[in-house]
Amino acid sequence: MSRLILIVLSLSLASAQTPFDLILSGGRIVDGTGNAWFLGDLAIKGDRIVKIAPAGVLRNAPARERIDVAGLVVAPGFIDIQSHSRSAFLSGDGRVIGKVTQGVTTEIMGEGWTNAPANEKTATAERDTGRGSASSFEGPHGFDAWLKAMQQHGASANFGSFVGAATIRQYVKGMAQGAPTPAETETMQTLVRQAMEDGAFGLASALIYPPGNYAATGELGAMAKAMAPYGGVYITHMRSEADQFLESIDEAIQIGRLGGVPVEIYHLKAAGQRNWGKLRQAIAKIDAARASGQDVGADMYPYIAGATGLTACLPPWTAADGKLFDNLADPQVRARIKSEIQSDKTEWENMGQLAGPGGVLIVGLDKPENKQYVGKRPSAGCTT
Repeated sequence: MSRLILIVLSLSLASAQTPFDLILSGGRIVDGTGNAWFLGDLAIKGDRIVKIAPAGVLRNAPARERIDVAGLVVAPGFIDIQSHSRSAFLSGDGRVIGKVTQGVTTEIMGEGWTNAPANEKTATAERDTGRGSASSFEGPHGFDAWLKAMQQHGASANFGSFVGAATIRQYVKGMAQGAPTPAETETMQTLVRQAMEDGAFGLASALIYPPGNYAATGELGAMAKAMAPYGGVYITHMRSEADQFLESIDEAIQIGRLGGVPVEIYHLKAAGQRNWGKLRQAIAKIDAARASGQDVGADMYPYIAGATGLTACLPPWTAADGKLFDNLADPQVRARIKSEIQSDKTEWENMGQLAGPGGVLIVGLDKPENKQYVGKRPSAGCTT
């Protein structure tokens, strides 16, 4: 496999006088348009690509520096459409070296949660679910304040964000289950509109995690409708990627229709061996929606494992009303949780059952006394 030369520059073909600052000669050029790669030379002046030509054409062109990249791929930077670099861009190492050195030059955040809009309910929900302390970007333009704060902190990559549907719900209902009232729905729509005006790309949901999975189809459709005038996109980690995989695709398409907005499905997959055969039907559903005139798309990641927190293996009700850790501390409730996880069929996405003991790998724990378990697999999946 060819190695990659990453060009972290704007792709501008404006003319410039020679000498060029840099010429990359004889590489396999992938120009980002969807065309097949071709052998070519690429000339750079300042921070712009100023000429792309067939291999050999720039052989004698004067340049300050010339690099023979034969056998390498020359490509624009990659876009991570599902970035989780919020903490790095806000308070950590904004260089995100681990991403940039893999060729990622643009990061799009927002899957389910965002740092804004914020109020006391979102702050309490963040603490109660163990997601860390919430930020304080309150007010009608908190989303704009969050984006500006990341920019001021300094980031090596380009970035942007959808607004998190779970954050919108937390702002209005905290961690309570149940449908919103008409007044609460109106507030949710107002928050979505404000985020769109502040620069959000659309609305992002993650419907296997509380409180995202407390939201019904109509609630999400109403939020999506509020962003339609701004050209927003509904992007979703669907309610199920396993036993209810096909039904969840139907729901995502329906939300797009209710809102009158395009739909993008995060990391399309059929999880659990018993569901592998559903992928052809899933693609057929997306193709049918597109053929009918609806803008529906999906993306995939190029590996066979997923990553999430262990709390995602728990039934959704365990986190309701901020009682997650209280429930885990109660022996009787823990017994009920264990029984539900061990059930072969559930109404919620039972990832512990789908993966099985051999399919769960612990990769990160915060407390020093638990570090010994990193890199190991639990003997009973998520059931202890």
